[in-house]
Amino acid sequence: MKILVLNGPNLHLLGTREPALYGAQTLEEMMAAVRRHGDQLGVAVEWFQSNDEGALVTKIGECRGTVDGLILNPAAYTHTSVALRDALQASPVPCVEVHISNTLAREGFRHTSLTGAACVGQIMGFGAYSYILALEALAHHLSGRT
Repeated sequence: MKILVLNGPNLHLLGTREPALYGAQTLEEMMAAVRRHGDQLGVAVEWFQSNDEGALVTKIGECRGTVDGLILNPAAYTHTSVALRDALQASPVPCVEVHISNTLAREGFRHTSLTGAACVGQIMGFGAYSYILALEALAHHLSGRT
């Protein structure tokens, strides 16, 4: 099983960006932990980060036939990107949306996810561990146990 983790805008700043909200771990550290957990589950994990909406849309389009599942942290694009939603809906690859913070406990404009409805599920609010939970949930879903 192979899963791609896509990370959206400003997530390359983790570790220094609002650590009280997002924690002190860098994105590289988080993704290394996800890979290690994937190894324990027998799941190969790759990851990609971009601040560019188009690059994320392209990566989603390239998933067909190359990965079994997708974990997406669209970051700020969660609330604005019809293009990401359309790409997810056009893809046969199941996706879990993930957020480090609980977006529902934040500003009102963060309460709506345009991308979430195109995903099999959402996990948020557990800090960096949200990615581990998303990996476990997606691996479980892909195994046909759900």
